[in-house]
Amino acid sequence: MEELEFLSTDWPTVKKWLVIGGIAIATFLLFLFLARKSKALLSKKLVKQMDDGLLANFLANIFGATVILFGMLVVFRIIGLTGVISGLLAGAGISAFIIGFALKDIGENFLAGIILAFKRPFRVGDIVDVSGIKGQVLTLNLRDTQLKTGDGQDIFIPNALIIKNPLVNFTIDGFLRYDFIVGLDYGSEYASAMQLIRDVIPEVPGVLKDHKKPTVWVNELAESTLNLQVTFWVDTFDRSIPDLDVKSAVILKVLTSLEKAGFNLPARIVELKNYQGKELKTSAPDPL
Repeated sequence: MEELEFLSTDWPTVKKWLVIGGIAIATFLLFLFLARKSKALLSKKLVKQMDDGLLANFLANIFGATVILFGMLVVFRIIGLTGVISGLLAGAGISAFIIGFALKDIGENFLAGIILAFKRPFRVGDIVDVSGIKGQVLTLNLRDTQLKTGDGQDIFIPNALIIKNPLVNFTIDGFLRYDFIVGLDYGSEYASAMQLIRDVIPEVPGVLKDHKKPTVWVNELAESTLNLQVTFWVDTFDRSIPDLDVKSAVILKVLTSLEKAGFNLPARIVELKNYQGKELKTSAPDPL
């Protein structure tokens, strides 16, 4: 067999295979060098274009692995093992089919990871929701995407699941809105209260003032209060102040400002009407 000719003890043959082996090793080292250099250059270029180092490295690693795989095929051709490899592949058709079927999910998630890397529906640090799972994106792997939930859990979601289901990205454009309800007592100066809220919210650090101004509008006529819907925006790219701290500060600022201005913020009021004029019996003790 020609592929096993290098096992001969004839010196000219040994010399021939030493030369071929040296060329093969040099070729493999050359492709290894090209893979590392091309991966580094591609990563830098993608980082500038995508502004996301993790996704850029993900694509660069795939490209580097492809270069190495191509280099191995060239090395096999140099040393004359293409015939042996072709025979092994032809004889292992059924096994390859079985293995490929068993690894279907792995291949599906790998391809889904490539699609996510190119489509880029999220960046590292974005807050996303996938099928009811909400968390911050930590990393994009070849098989899954790692999220960190608000209570500190690390969840690994298969990439194919992200592709097949709706994904909500709360922070992709850098703006996130928060809102809450304020109930005013009926008979209050509603317009003055609404203007007061608009004035005091921008005083809280972390609240956007120019691009996305706070808004206040009437939400509903409730049983005991006129409910106002209060909304404000934060910059998700600014991590100096946590969003929940900003929301807490805004709510406290609004409540204290309304109370200082004399506005009543009542709880739920229950009104009892005695249409028959009879005495109402209660469990309260009789006054002395």
